[in-house]
Amino acid sequence: MNNLMAIIMKFVTCLVAFAVGLDLFFNATLTDIVSFSLLMTVVSYLAVDRILLPRVGNINALIADFLLSYTVVWVFGSVLLDSYMQIAWGSIISAAIITAGEYFVHRLLLRSMPEANQNRNTASNRLAYGMEMSEEKDPLKEK
Repeated sequence: MNNLMAIIMKFVTCLVAFAVGLDLFFNATLTDIVSFSLLMTVVSYLAVDRILLPRVGNINALIADFLLSYTVVWVFGSVLLDSYMQIAWGSIISAAIITAGEYFVHRLLLRSMPEANQNRNTASNRLAYGMEMSEEKDPLKEK
């Protein structure tokens, strides 16, 4: 149930972000907004929330979400939209709004994850590296 709620929150956040970033300041169609939102929701959920979030934590997953949303709008916006100013400012505004919304989505998902998966990345930080020391024996002196 939490996964479905997270996907719905993510889609609504993307709709609002792309409506503000692309339609409020510039002229984007409803089809562009919905298609960007669907693409961003699916890719972000699969790549960031399912793969990166349990492994690297919330802050790094938020950075990945920001870069992913910025890149999605920049790449697909250059194909679908006319103005480069619309693409540039729309991607920055949309990425900032999506990242703010993703904070709450990540909190919801982290609460539903088992404790073992949340602390997976801290095991590598606690590795102890040992060193053995001994005196070297001179092979010429032993003869």
